[in-house]
Amino acid sequence: MRSLTAATTLAVLFSSAVLTATPASADATRSLPVKQTADIVVDGVHQRVFVSDPSNGKIVVTDYAGTVVKQLTSLPGVTGLELSADSAVLYAAVRGADAIAAIDTATQTETTRYAVADQPQSVALAGGRLWFSYGSNGDGNLGSVDLSGTEPVVTTNLADFYEAPFLDAAPGATTLLAGEPGSSSALVAAYDVSTGAPTRTAAVSAGSFLNDLAVTPDGEHVVTASGSPYAHPVFKTSDLSEAGSYASNTYPNAVAIAPDGSVAAGVDGWYNPDVYVYKPGGTTSVREYDFPNTGDTSGSDELANSGLAWAPDGSRLFAVTYNSNGVYSLRRLDAPTKAKTAITVTAPDTATRAKQLTVKGKVSSKVALPAGIKLTATRTDLENTSGKALPAVTVKSDGTYSFTDTPTAGGKVTYTLKYAGDADHAAGTGSDSVAVSRAKTTLTLNNNGKVYSYGQDVKFTAHLGTTYKNRKVEIWADPFGGDKANKLVKSGTVNSSGNLSVTLDLKRDTKVTAKFAGDARYAPRTVSSTVGAKVKVSTAVSRHYKTKYTWGHTYYYFKKSTNPLFTTTMTAYPDRRQRMEFEFYYDGTWYDLGSEYFALGSAGVSKVQLTGEHETGYRMRVRSSYINSSSGDTVNSTTHGAWKYFIFTS
Repeated sequence: MRSLTAATTLAVLFSSAVLTATPASADATRSLPVKQTADIVVDGVHQRVFVSDPSNGKIVVTDYAGTVVKQLTSLPGVTGLELSADSAVLYAAVRGADAIAAIDTATQTETTRYAVADQPQSVALAGGRLWFSYGSNGDGNLGSVDLSGTEPVVTTNLADFYEAPFLDAAPGATTLLAGEPGSSSALVAAYDVSTGAPTRTAAVSAGSFLNDLAVTPDGEHVVTASGSPYAHPVFKTSDLSEAGSYASNTYPNAVAIAPDGSVAAGVDGWYNPDVYVYKPGGTTSVREYDFPNTGDTSGSDELANSGLAWAPDGSRLFAVTYNSNGVYSLRRLDAPTKAKTAITVTAPDTATRAKQLTVKGKVSSKVALPAGIKLTATRTDLENTSGKALPAVTVKSDGTYSFTDTPTAGGKVTYTLKYAGDADHAAGTGSDSVAVSRAKTTLTLNNNGKVYSYGQDVKFTAHLGTTYKNRKVEIWADPFGGDKANKLVKSGTVNSSGNLSVTLDLKRDTKVTAKFAGDARYAPRTVSSTVGAKVKVSTAVSRHYKTKYTWGHTYYYFKKSTNPLFTTTMTAYPDRRQRMEFEFYYDGTWYDLGSEYFALGSAGVSKVQLTGEHETGYRMRVRSSYINSSSGDTVNSTTHGAWKYFIFTS
C-alpha cells in the first residue's frame, strides 16, 4: 500500500500505556473533491500527495499545502496505491478495469495499463516484482507483474484468500505481508517472494476486521489496525509472533510508518484522539491529534480507513478525514514526531501602572524537557503594539517559572512566553493579559438639554482635560429616527485650550457624543449631550372677507355662512400628524373648544375646514402643533405654531 525509502531498526514493543489525550488540530486543512477514499501515498521528490477515490474512479493529486493540482480520471474503482523506489512511477489498482495503471509522477499522467486479473485491490513492490491482490469476496487471490524484462509478465493464482488482502513490504525486501480485511479473524500472512513464487512462512490472527497494515522500514515488524483489539499490535515478520503493541483507542483503522521508524496509529472515533504518534522504540505516544469538525456537522471529523501517510523525510504526516456530511479533507500535520510544548501564563487580573507585578506559569510536555530551558518573554501594550522584548526567562527543573516586570503603560497589557522548540519538542507559546490602571481625565460637551429652532446652526464644543500623549477627540452626531445613522462629524486634535468644536445644522433631536480613545496613561472617556430641534409649522387662513387689527392681534372676519379653511404646513416625516386646537374668549379668559389630530400629506400639508353652526360675535383662535410622540413620531421636540385669531359676523 505504501513505499518507504529508508531502513531503520524499530525496537520491539512489549508494552505501552494509554495516556490522557491532548487535543491538537492539523497545521493545514483543505477539502478534497472526493466521495470516498481508499489509499494515500506521498511523493517526496515532487512533493505531491495522491489520494484514490473508488466511487468517482479517480486519483486526486495535491501539493503539500493540500491544493489540488490535478485529478486523474477514467480509473473506475481505483483503490490501492504504491510508489516505485525512485518515486518516478505510481502504481494503482483499478478494480473496475481489472488492471493496474502506471502513472508518471513528474507529469501526473498515465503511461501504461497492465491487464492483470479480476478486481485488483492492493499493490506492493517486493522481491523485484509488483504484487497485487485481487478477486471478490470468497474468492481472493494473489498475483504478480514481473517488470524486469522487455515485456511485463503477469502471473495469477499464486495464493488463495477468502478476500483480496492488503499488501505491504519493506523497501527492497523479499518478504511480502498480506492481510485479509473482511474476516473476523483478520488473518495476516507472511510470504517469501525471493524466487518469484510466494511461499507462506507464517500466519496469525491480528484481531477482527483488518483495516490497514504497514511494515517497518527494516522489514522486521508489521503493525496492524483492526476493528479490535483497541490497539495497534506489532508482529515479527519472520514468524508473526507478537512483539508488543501501540496503545490507541476505538476503533483502529489506519497505520503508517515513517522512514525513521516512527509510527502513526490511527483510529475511527469521535470521543478520543484520532492519531497517536510514537517514536521508534517508544511506549508512550509523543503526539496525539484530535481532529475538530469542519462545517456544520453532527460531530468531529473522523479519520478515513488507510488514511495516513508520511512524507519521505518524516517532517510531515498527512491524514484523510471525513465528516457526517460526507465532506473529505486532507490534513497536513507538521513535525508530528515532536511532542507538543504547553506553556501556561498567569498574570494578575489587575495591576497599577508603574508598579511591579509578577508573572508565573509552567511549561509541560509528554516528553521530558531539557534542563534549564529558556523562554523568550514579550510585553505588548498601548506603547509597544508590536511587543517589547523582556529578559529571557529560565524554567526550573519542575517546569515552573516566574519573573517580575513593571508596566509603563496602562490598559490591556499582554505577556507572551515562547519556547523555540528542540529536536524532540515542537515550539510552544502561551500568553495572559492584565488590566493595568490608567488615570481619569475630564471630558465635557456643551448644550445638553437645550432645544433649538428647526435648521438652526448650533456650535458644539468638547473640552478635554489633561492626558499623556493622545490629544485627539471625536464628535459623533446621532439624529433621532431609524433612517439616520450615527455619524462621525468631527475628528481632530484639540486646540491649546483643550477644545474641539463643530457646528451642526439641527433638524431633528440629536444625541451628540464626544469620545476620547485614551492613551498609555489615561483611560478612555465618552460624554454625550442630547439636544432638541423643533419643527417648522405655520397655519394659513382663507375664505375670510376681511382682516382687522384689533384686541392686540390681527383678526380674520368670516360671514356666518362661510366655513373657514385652515392650511397647516409642517416639516414632513412619514406618518406625521398635526394637532389643531381651538379656543374662544369670554369674560377676559380663553377657554378650550377642543383639539384633534390630522394627518399631514407627504409634503407636510394639512387642510382643515371648520363646519357647523357658527356663533357670531365670539372671539376665537386656532393653532397647529407638533407633539412629540402623539404626532406619530419622536424625532423632533414639541413645537407649537402661532395662534390665528378669527370671528364670525352675521
